[in-house]
Amino acid sequence: MTPFGLKSRQLRRQKGVTLQEQAAVLGVSAAYISALEHGQRGKPSPAFVDQICVWFGLIWDDAEQLKYLAQMSHPKPTMKTGGLSAEATFLANLLAQNIDRLSDVQCSDLNEVLNSQLGTGKLSAYISSSVDEASTDKA
Repeated sequence: MTPFGLKSRQLRRQKGVTLQEQAAVLGVSAAYISALEHGQRGKPSPAFVDQICVWFGLIWDDAEQLKYLAQMSHPKPTMKTGGLSAEATFLANLLAQNIDRLSDVQCSDLNEVLNSQLGTGKLSAYISSSVDEASTDKA
């Protein structure tokens, strides 16, 4: 499940609609939206995210949050370390080669360290319902 997928499911629940209903209104298949949410497709296009924001009635900060989560949901991110230090290149490779070995708790801990160093927000700031609950939702 991607950060975009978690938030999209949360918004669907709040609106009381199914994945199929959302897909029909947006003119795409339910399988396509599901694949986007689960990281089986690339991150959604900015135009599609705008369409989703309009459909959910999101404005200002809420729309920007969904757009940010969409940007942070690419299933195969690329890290370019050319011109950076050996430490940066090592870190990028270490993470890329071992991300599948980390638990959700370990990922959260690493995110917290990076967030404190970079001054960025935590995923939980964007997803208000339980991540575990949303990730097991089938709609």
